Amino acid sequence: MPTTSEVRVEAEFEQLEDLRDRQGVFKSSLTLLRKQPLGAAGALIVIVMILMAIFAPYITTYDPEQNSFEHMLVPPSWEFLLGTDQFGRDLMSRIVYGARTALFVGFVSAIIGSSIGLVLGVASAYYGGKFDLILQRVMDVFMAFPLIIMALAVVSIFGTGVQNVIIAITIPFIPRCARVVRSSALAIREIPYIDAARANGFSNTRIILRHMVPNVMAPFLIMITAFVGQAILLEASLSYLGLGVQEPTPAWGLMLQGGAEEYAESAPWVAIWPGVAITLAVFGFNLFGDSVRDALDPKLRSQ
Repeated sequence: MPTTSEVRVEAEFEQLEDLRDRQGVFKSSLTLLRKQPLGAAGALIVIVMILMAIFAPYITTYDPEQNSFEHMLVPPSWEFLLGTDQFGRDLMSRIVYGARTALFVGFVSAIIGSSIGLVLGVASAYYGGKFDLILQRVMDVFMAFPLIIMALAVVSIFGTGVQNVIIAITIPFIPRCARVVRSSALAIREIPYIDAARANGFSNTRIILRHMVPNVMAPFLIMITAFVGQAILLEASLSYLGLGVQEPTPAWGLMLQGGAEEYAESAPWVAIWPGVAITLAVFGFNLFGDSVRDALDPKLRSQ
């Protein structure tokens, strides 16, 4: 049994270790702010957006879907901080709840599209030959269409709604991630430990999942951060065109559709605040994605 003095010394040692860890986190944060202030600003925007989505019921005081024809097109005031729309709904509540829609569509479509692209890209590089040739030609066909055109084509087939919007945004992401991952996997395929794994009799599936996929995670993570911002912008574009999220679900693009043109002069706040929200969200994720790229790229990290 340890003595009282030994227990005390161990407890003091643990306190010192905790203090050292906290100081390490603090120093890392200061280093991030000093070396990449724009990345830190992007991370702050992303964190605020996530907190808005999580604590939306506690931040807002009005139901974002409740119409109030007594308060239609009320300008920003103490009662309605960002004003109301043409149906009397509080714009602040709809923007805060709209962060949930944007983040859900953005993260789900980016993660699913990047994950499928990751597997296809690594498999294409590993097997090579005719499989790689045919798969890359299929990817070329998909990449020939701009993101918004491909998303419009897919949503016109599957219809509107959040789930169909996610499918429409996910499909264009797959070939773009697969092409980037494949370029990294081609170099990894030639490393001797892959030949050693084959010589030991490991299956192709195990080599791909256990030895190649972990080594292409850096471009994979960078693609996810870039895709989230693009997905938010695509969802807003589709909703603005009437092919995305439908009323009364709070969505920033849908809010622009209802007031961007008709009330541009009489009630400009109806279009200004959703536009600001979309801009900040895409700007924040792009800045954060650039900082992640700089942190994971050895060439940029060494500079």
